[in-house]
Order: sequence, then structure tokens, then C-alpha cells
Amino acid sequence: MKRQNSQRGASHGAAESCIALIDARFLAWLQGNTDGSQEAVRPHLQALLGSATANHGLDVNLRRIYWYTDTPDDQAVDAQVTRAVLPHGQDGGLSMLRAMGADMKRLAEREACEHLLIGSDDERLLSIIDEAQLHGVVVHLLADEAARNMSQLNRDDPGWARLLSQADHRVVLSEEASRQGAKPRHGGEPKAPVDPEQLREQLTTVIQTWWDEEPEDLREELREELHNTRGIPQEVDRQLLLGVRKVLERALSFQEKKMLREMVREKVLGPLANVEPTPPVPAEHID
Repeated sequence: MKRQNSQRGASHGAAESCIALIDARFLAWLQGNTDGSQEAVRPHLQALLGSATANHGLDVNLRRIYWYTDTPDDQAVDAQVTRAVLPHGQDGGLSMLRAMGADMKRLAEREACEHLLIGSDDERLLSIIDEAQLHGVVVHLLADEAARNMSQLNRDDPGWARLLSQADHRVVLSEEASRQGAKPRHGGEPKAPVDPEQLREQLTTVIQTWWDEEPEDLREELREELHNTRGIPQEVDRQLLLGVRKVLERALSFQEKKMLREMVREKVLGPLANVEPTPPVPAEHID
């Protein structure tokens, strides 16, 4: 069904309107913010997201941002609407899911904008995103650098990969871009080479600390889950990556992340966790 001419459509060639829905907790992870505090980010959020979309060749006019957070502050930022949600640890993100999902549904049904920019990694949004797209809305998802290699992401984090695959475009918010202006940068200093043994020791410490704090019932659930997948659960991955970033004061490279995930599987399932099973010998080769 063709859309009727609306009040939105300005002159030919004008940028189409976009509304962003951002989970503050997810953005903190995306930016490597280990303490989760996002108060300093909000005044610059419009510029940050506008730059990210422009860098991906998207000519959109970011009209408004909906900000979903469990720690509201006293700021009144132009073109931003705060939605108070429960802490993720309290309800597993259900409050955020319902609030963002309801807003997404209403915006799509009322044809409030042509584009939606979503900042969340909750796979439960998949059907809601699909419904918005069926209403003709173009949906973009904020992502990390892993989205540049979807085949690898499908193996490491299939849930996150499924959600990203549903998007019309994946807008990678690189760590360097996301931190512009947030912290003083010291350029020109050469990076010290990474000592593999020291790195492994540091990763081992973070993993052991996490594992010691896990209740036995959650340990058993994790064992069962890892028996059926090659990756590790999204929440565990995020938690450990943040813990490692806090210790190392830097993000892990792609290969270092792979090593971390293999070490987690070994901690949970034992030393043979990452060994591929030996294929059966064909019957005709058996004496």
C-alpha cells in the first residue's frame, strides 16, 4: 500500500527523518565504559550518532533520541526523551525490551519517521524490527567491530548475528569514534608489544574471578548451554569483555577476543572444550 503524502515530506532531495532508540546499558558496553556511567555522553549523543550514520553514507536527519536507562539524571537535553527502565540484573532486560518495543511499534504504525536507529543487542527485538520494516521503515542497528565479519560472528555470537542480520544497515560505532571528546587522547606514543603470556595470565585472572562469583546453579546452566553451541552466551561475553577492558585499559583485538572465549569454554567445560570431535571412520575402512 503506497504511503500517502505526509507533512513530513519536505522538498525533493531533503534528508529523510530518523529517530534513535538507545539502550544506555548497551551503549556503555559499545563504548567500553566499564562503570556504565553515561551522563557525560548524553549532551554529545546527537553529534555522535549523526557522525556514525554519516560515516556509513546514510543521509538522514536525526530528529529525536529516546534514551532507555535505569539511572535517570537531572539533564534536560534537547531532542532527547528519557525512558526509565528497571536494572537489567533485576528483570533480565524485560522492562527495556517492552518500553523500546512499544515505542518502535507506535513510531512505525504512525509513520512518524522513515528511519529508526536502534541501539540494543537484545535478540528479542527481532520480531518487532521485522514488523517495523513491514510498515516501510528502514531500520539501522548500532554495532561493534565484530559486525564487519558476520560469518565469524555467526559462530561466536549467533544471537547477536541474527539480530544484526535483520537490520537494513549495520552502523559500526568504532571505539575510537565513540570516545572522541570523552577522554583526553595522548597521540604519538608507540604501543608496547603485547606479551602473550602476560595477556593469558591477565585473562585467566578475570575469568577465574567471574567463575568464582557464579552460583552453582548458573554454572550448571552454562555448562548445558555450552555443550550445544560453539560460542558463549551474549551476557557472559559482554561481562567478561568489560572486565578485561578495565584490567588492560584497552579493548581486545579480534584474535584476543577469540582466545578469551576459548579460555572461557575451557574453564566451564574442561580442557577438551575447544577440540573438534574426530569424525567417524567409514564402515568400509574398518577391518
